[in-house]
Amino acid sequence: MAVVTISRQFGAGGKTLGKMIADEMGYTFAESDIIQRIAKEANVSTNWVQAFEKEAGSRLSRLISGMVSKRWVDRILKDERGYLDEQGYLDYLVLIVAQIADEGDVVIIGRGSQYILNDHPDAVHVLLIDNLEDRIRFIMKNYDMSARRAEQWVATEDRRRSSLYGKLQKTDYDNPSLYHLVINTGRVPLESAKQLVCQMLTA
Repeated sequence: MAVVTISRQFGAGGKTLGKMIADEMGYTFAESDIIQRIAKEANVSTNWVQAFEKEAGSRLSRLISGMVSKRWVDRILKDERGYLDEQGYLDYLVLIVAQIADEGDVVIIGRGSQYILNDHPDAVHVLLIDNLEDRIRFIMKNYDMSARRAEQWVATEDRRRSSLYGKLQKTDYDNPSLYHLVINTGRVPLESAKQLVCQMLTA
């Protein structure tokens, strides 16, 4: 009942590799499932969780968490839905990631899962890195974006990643010692990276 966590610099191919591993091994690819479970636990819409994650650490999320009353947020969400602030999101995230890991045979992308599951006996932690120029080119190719838009998106996601780990009080997220395997996707093709991870899982 293995668990694979994939941490990555944005644009290094983490989601693509995660799907490749899940397909090869017959594992669950946990991404939207995490959002759905957090939404269910917090009694909010999945759109609310997605928007919250997108704005995590931004001025908007700090405004929602620190200055806007729960009653006002409830009115905005309508139909008696719940409420989600930064601490609540982190609490639910830890709970859901742990639950998914216990179900086993799953690939989890990002969201601090390498920290949450650091002591999980069946977890394999993978870090993907690449230089900035290659990451921008990856986004341009795979998401059909201009160089300018891809560069902006990579910069935004890098800031969001740093913000999430800051809330988890972690600063060493690119430290190789946290991982079983570190892959530079600028030097190692994703197909070869998939084979490396799958070999570890079947060894």
